[in-house]
Amino acid sequence: MKVLGRIKKALVPVFGWLYRVFCRLIPVDNRMILFLSFHGRSYNDNPRALYEAMRQDSRFSGYRLVWVLRNPDQETIPGAETVRYLSLGYFVAVARAKVWIFNCKMPMYLYKKKSQIYLQTWHGTPLKRLGHDIEPVPGQRFYRSGLTYEQMCRTYDVDSERYDAMISPNAFCTGVFPHAFGIKKEKLIETGYPRNDFLSTYTQEDVQRIRADLKIPEGKKVILYAPTWRDDSFQTSGYTFRLQADFRKWKERLPEDTVVLFKPHYLIVNQQQDDPELQDFLISVPADTDIRDLYVVSDALVTDYSSVFFDYGILKRPVYFYMYDLEAYAGDLRGFYMDIEQELPGKIYRTEESLLQDLAAGEFDDSRYPAFTKRYNNREDGQASRRVLDWLAVRLGRHTASEQAGN
Repeated sequence: MKVLGRIKKALVPVFGWLYRVFCRLIPVDNRMILFLSFHGRSYNDNPRALYEAMRQDSRFSGYRLVWVLRNPDQETIPGAETVRYLSLGYFVAVARAKVWIFNCKMPMYLYKKKSQIYLQTWHGTPLKRLGHDIEPVPGQRFYRSGLTYEQMCRTYDVDSERYDAMISPNAFCTGVFPHAFGIKKEKLIETGYPRNDFLSTYTQEDVQRIRADLKIPEGKKVILYAPTWRDDSFQTSGYTFRLQADFRKWKERLPEDTVVLFKPHYLIVNQQQDDPELQDFLISVPADTDIRDLYVVSDALVTDYSSVFFDYGILKRPVYFYMYDLEAYAGDLRGFYMDIEQELPGKIYRTEESLLQDLAAGEFDDSRYPAFTKRYNNREDGQASRRVLDWLAVRLGRHTASEQAGN
């Protein structure tokens, strides 16, 4: 295995050189825009919101809109071409597209031409420290590939150097992203997150549709449980999650008119096993489900260190923080950007028993929401997609009235 590893490492520079030659031989299509979310796992998040807004914007009529998916045969996206992730067609599309709209850090080998535009949307306001801001522990390794701290930081540096712009959802991120990602501040556009426009514009018809799709019984209250992954819990296929929730106990303790939606982080590869005793109480949602739909149909959120609570806070609904491993997470794994005891918009629970007690009673103090909203959701007004597309239209020279008409 060590010999094979050395061979692979030796071939990386060769592959990189061949890939650059390959890309340079393919001309850029000035009317092609490429979308990718979480390395092709699904049609969701900020790229989806921008795609949907773009289809309604006359400035982008006549453009080829191409989505990268891991399983393009299993997902239909109205109005889009699709290409399979890591296929030859994918590498051709990356080389050909005028615009890349991606929401995650891309491999270091990716080659961007000067004439191409790379819009990095990212996918959350960070509670956990990112990139350069992580305080390394001696011997600590990152990701499944086991990168050192220096190697991990290098992956952020290489990708951020390629960005033409990176979306910032708020003033807090505008301050954090430059040192976390190693990105020049002038590359940030503080627009709010396009995916969150839906949280300001959804209708009751949307709620009814989503509840029907999820098979949520009529009249049931919904608790969304959306925990994140742990840096030190992974196997060769991806990150795993050791569930610290006894859903049988949840069913016993919570009111009968309650159901729980369990949504793991997209990096989690192990699945919650079906339990016949939890039928009609626990609804396990695939990790690649667009979580914005789950927000609007839920009455409360339970999470840990996931950034989902920043987006959920737009709705100003109860958030409960189940942080059973707080010392290990804060001290050994990541650390936080905020004073969680003072700034989180909800109470921290160290035990499942105390969490269930307040959930059952509907106990929640919303007094921190005004200050939280002012700092972290100051740009969430339902117009983020428009602001981002205004920036992109200028870069593409599509901002005059005649150009909008296609002349």
